[in-house]
Parts: sequence; structure tokens; C-alpha cells
Amino acid sequence: MFVRTRRLRRNVLTRELVKNISIETSSLIYPLFICEGENIKSEIESMPEQFRYSLDRLNEELDELLKLGINNILLFGIPAHKDEVGSQAYDKEGIVQKAIRHIRKNYSDKFLIVTDVCMCEYTSHGHCGILHHHDVDNDETLKYIAKIALSHAEAGADIIAPSDMMDGRIGKIREILDENNFKDIPIMAYSVKYSSAYYGPFRDAADSAPSFGDRKTYQMDFRSTNNFYAEVEADSQEGADFIMVKPAMAYLDVIKAVSEVTHLPIVAYNVSGEYSMVKAAAKNNWIDEKKIVMENIFAIKRAGADIIITYHAKDIAKWLITK
Repeated sequence: MFVRTRRLRRNVLTRELVKNISIETSSLIYPLFICEGENIKSEIESMPEQFRYSLDRLNEELDELLKLGINNILLFGIPAHKDEVGSQAYDKEGIVQKAIRHIRKNYSDKFLIVTDVCMCEYTSHGHCGILHHHDVDNDETLKYIAKIALSHAEAGADIIAPSDMMDGRIGKIREILDENNFKDIPIMAYSVKYSSAYYGPFRDAADSAPSFGDRKTYQMDFRSTNNFYAEVEADSQEGADFIMVKPAMAYLDVIKAVSEVTHLPIVAYNVSGEYSMVKAAAKNNWIDEKKIVMENIFAIKRAGADIIITYHAKDIAKWLITK
């Protein structure tokens, strides 16, 4: 009798406390790597099923995304030329700027275009800013980050996403956008971005590994338990419209904590290393890829993410269609 009563009580509590969550393609953002050149669809060795596309091959991928119901994309550019100041990042004829115009011309408003704003893919040294005696000059870098953001807005981006982690960047971007009649362009701030080993495959994809040193002086220390609060508060006060946590899987506790202190939408970036580990294990038949991916994505959502940037988006969309 005791066991029966306990089960009944558990059932009542379950009905009262369980909140179902769901995964929809509308809450996913799919990253794309766009490169200079012609007739390029080059698979990224460390990221199976992910490719670099030249503009003349990009429509193949965009058409597939539309068929799968994926309308949100995040653009990363891989320039042909790199220099000390990352000049191709803010050039009106830069690869991302050309990609935005290409998508707008061929697809009108079918895609919501988010653009990554950083310098690491464009600088010859691979760091996210302007160097001064081998150190990144935060204040000098802000001028360039703002120029990049404005060039993306002028090309037709819907959302600007600065990932450089310079102090004050959100305020500087908001200022230059407002001054140039782009007050309605939201900023998706990479507010909580850790110095992480999970970025390895991305650096292969974007050819953005630092030529010396590392990024620990301007990205966050994963050993700290609460340094993210100050980053979130600063970005919010400067005018961020979204707060991002990156990476996702190893930082579910941070996603949860951030979701409890801000009213802004939370974005989680399910990064390249997290993606590649799943793909490698699945290739060796060590795991059930679909089950692992969906479990991971639900965990990120359950932790408090409203939006998830993930390289798994196409697979997820296919699984949702056939479920």
C-alpha cells in the first residue's frame, strides 16, 4: 500500500512540475563559411559534412537549407588576403559583404542573416584585434570592429554578432550603427566567450589560428565561477539585444545562470569541437548520432537557451521532418 501511494504522489507531482520543451528549426542558426574564389565546395577535414563555399556555389547550400526549413544563418568569411589590420574585414568588397548582397539579391528576405564581427580570420597574425608590441590593443581595435559592423549593416545584414571580446565593443558598435541610421539592427553579443580548446576545428575551417601566443588575455578563463556576470551586465548596459554563451555543452551551468539574471534572449553556440567529437564517434559506430545530438540540444535548451547556433542544424531538421 505504501508503494502504491508513493507512486500516485509521484504521478501528481510529475503532472504539476514537468514542463515540456521542444526543438524547432526556427530557434536554430546554421553557420556558413564563405571563401574567395570560384567553383569551391571544399569539405573541412576536421568538421565532417561542413564545407567552405565560394559565392558561385553558395546557392546549392542555401537551396537545401530552405527545403529543410532553416532560415537563420551565421556568416563567416575567409578572405584571400590577410594583413596586420584585417582590412578585408571592413572592405565593402570583402567576402562577407559580397555574400550578404548575393543572398539578398537571390533570396530577398528568405534568410535572416547574422554576421560574425571579428578580425581573427582577416589578420595575418590570427589575433582578434590590432597588435601593439605583440599585445592586442583593446581601444584601437574598437575602431576597426565598429567599421566592420557598419560595413555589414550597409551590405544588408539583419543582426550583427561581435565575437572579438574587446571591452566596450557593444557600445561602440551601437554608437556607429545609430549614427548611420541603423538603429533597428540588433546586436547579438558574444558576451560569455571562454578561451576554449573546443574551438580547434573552427580554426581549421576559418584559417584563424593565432600565429603566436593565445587569446587568454581577452577571452574568459573557464576556471572562474562567476566572472561572466560582469560581462553580461556590461554588454546589456551598452545596448546588446542578445546574450551569447560559447561554448555550450561544457557550460550548461553558465547558460542556466545567465538566463536567470537577464531578460534578453539567450543564445548558445554549440561549437565546432562539440560537433566534431560527435561526428567522429558516430563514424566509428561508438554512439547513436541522432540520439546523442538530440540529447545535447535538449540539454542546451533546458539549461535556458532560446536560440542555438549549431552545425548539426541540417541533421536536426531532417530528423524533425521524419519523426
